This record gives sequence, structure tokens and C-alpha cells, in this order.
Amino acid sequence: MSKFLMSLFMISALLTHVVRAEKEFMVHDRLMDHGDGHLMDMDGGMVMGQNKDILPGGCDEIEADEEITVHAGHKYAEKFPGRMFAFDAQEYQFEPCTRLTVHFVNDDNIRHQWMMHGLPKYLYPKGMFHLEVTGPGKISGTLIFPPNDKTYLVHCDISQHMEKGMKGQLKIGKGSGDLPSIPGVTAMVIQDDYSQSIPEIVAPVDAKTQTVQPQTVNSGSASNGIVIIGLAAGLLLAPILARKFKGMTPVEIVSSCIEILMQTLGSIIKLITELLSKLNSKKSIELKND
Repeated sequence: MSKFLMSLFMISALLTHVVRAEKEFMVHDRLMDHGDGHLMDMDGGMVMGQNKDILPGGCDEIEADEEITVHAGHKYAEKFPGRMFAFDAQEYQFEPCTRLTVHFVNDDNIRHQWMMHGLPKYLYPKGMFHLEVTGPGKISGTLIFPPNDKTYLVHCDISQHMEKGMKGQLKIGKGSGDLPSIPGVTAMVIQDDYSQSIPEIVAPVDAKTQTVQPQTVNSGSASNGIVIIGLAAGLLLAPILARKFKGMTPVEIVSSCIEILMQTLGSIIKLITELLSKLNSKKSIELKND
């Protein structure tokens, strides 16, 4: 009976651990205000650069109040081959002086961000608006756009997340052109290329004659040849060097080797200098004759 109860207890503990391992979806709406539009909690939610009321220079009034919901996660990258993470949308467009509230939803069990750079620093500390959620959850933040026509990068700044696809562009007014390498919008600056086949280790067989095709010598074979030549030269020079260094201490041997090397380099430099001098003198003579 005791064994049965112990087994039941262990199974119950294991199930409880599995259930707790799956982090429940969390709405981050109880954030601590740290000033300058910086809000955060102890559960991995953060808003930086929030501005609900102060108009940027050049805006006489709020042009419009807009709201968007941005989802972030691995599943949104499935439509972009070679990418690991993505937002559910890669392009946004709004009128200048719009007040925008962003509801950022993280659908993964890791940390993601939705960041916008290049905003006026007199209004947004560090020129940035930033939403962040650790694990499945939702957080909201508000900002007011400046009056200029400009295209801003929005992205996740967690290491390699942007490079793996989590980025987009946000246009104010007419925008200032398209940004490069936005998944599904613009071409990649450096495109992955898998067209080159991997060389086979086994020699290919001709399908018609069933004979083995000759293979070209690769760089590895060339390197092996250089190593063999070096070993052969070392074996030939070993007796000569042994006689030359006989009775010397290790320090004297090293000094002698350095001296020989310097002399050899000096001779090579001298030979090159003489050749260049002869070539220059020949050109001078030809010019005088002309």
C-alpha cells in the first residue's frame, strides 16, 4: 500500500512540474512607472519611451488615434524560407502626428521585443520606443509620431532575432523609401545561396560506361604535397644542420637560425632591388633614345 501511495505521489509531482513548465499567457498591465516613459514589472514586461500627451515639434494637434496588435513568434517566420523569427506583419503606415497604441503579443516561450529607433531625442530618451515581453504575454505602449515623412526600422533587438527575420518597416506619411532586407517586402542584401552542390567523397561513376570518373586535385591534395616536400627538404638538410650546430647550446642554435634567416632575407631583398634598378635604367635609356 505504501509503495502504491509513493508511486501516486511521484506521478502527481511530475504532472505538476510539466504543467508549471508551460508558462501561462500573461497580460502585463500592472507596470511600475520609472519616469520618462519607462515602465516595467518583475515578470519580464517593459515599455520604454512611452508618450501619450506631449506633441512633437511641428505637430499642432493629434492627427489621429490608432491602435495595432503586433504578434511576434517563430510560427510567423514559416512563410519566409531560412528565417527563424518574425512579426505577423512586416510593414505599417500612418499619418504624421498620429498617436499610436501598440499591443505587443509574444507567442513564444522566449523574450521578444518591438523596437522603433530614430525618434526625436528631445522627446524620446535615446530616440527609441521599446516594447518587451518575456515568454507568452501581452504588453501595450503609446507614442506620438513626428510630422516628417520617414521610414523607420522596427525590430527585435535580442541577439540574432532581427538577423533571423524579426524586423519590419513603419512609414510615416509618404515615408523615405523602403529599407533593405525586410522579409516579404524587399530583397535580402546578402541572400542565402544553396545552389552549389557539396562535392562527393566517393568518385562519381559514369551512368553509361559504368566507369569511375577521374577527380580533380583539390586544395587539400595541394597542401599535402607541400607538406611532403617540406619533410623531404628537412630530411636532406638535417645532416648539414646537425654538423653546423654540433656543440652549441639551445640559445646559440636559435641565434644562429635567426642570423641565417636574416641573411637569407637580406640577400633576397638585395636581388630584388638590383633587378628593379636594372629595369628602371633600361626604361630611362629607351626614353632618351626617343
